[in-house]
Amino acid sequence: MDRSTDVEIIYSDSAVVKAKLITPVLLHYKGVNKPYYEMPKGVKVIFFDENHQEESNIVADYAISRETEKLVELRKNVVATNREGSTFKSDELFWDETKRRFYSNKTVTITSPNQTIYGTSFWANENFSYYEIKQSTGTLNVPEQELGTDSQAVTPAVQP
Repeated sequence: MDRSTDVEIIYSDSAVVKAKLITPVLLHYKGVNKPYYEMPKGVKVIFFDENHQEESNIVADYAISRETEKLVELRKNVVATNREGSTFKSDELFWDETKRRFYSNKTVTITSPNQTIYGTSFWANENFSYYEIKQSTGTLNVPEQELGTDSQAVTPAVQP
């Protein structure tokens, strides 16, 4: 096992920076059947667009990256934020590097400027600009001027 401290890793594709991973402790288990990296003291991952502007970021108290499966598992106090200001919170989140998507089968809370949505599981694209939630409930704040004259026709609660 190799141990590194105060680590920053840059991920690029065709000489374009896609993400930056920051962790205080990185453990590399390479002498095992399926090599993996462990980040027991937490991690932050920042994703960039083609103009090197931040698209989204994720923080978690713990992460493990399985090299052969191209899968990263984030656990404990997982918070992802996209450039629109929406925040995704869960106890567990998986990043499938091959499919370039995130998913979780744990409860998720998504908060944006005008709504809060809860669900039993979800998946999102890599920059969290599109997502789908299972068994969702929540609230949607609609300004009065957008309600129109028939305010009885609009309910602010989001129901599946």
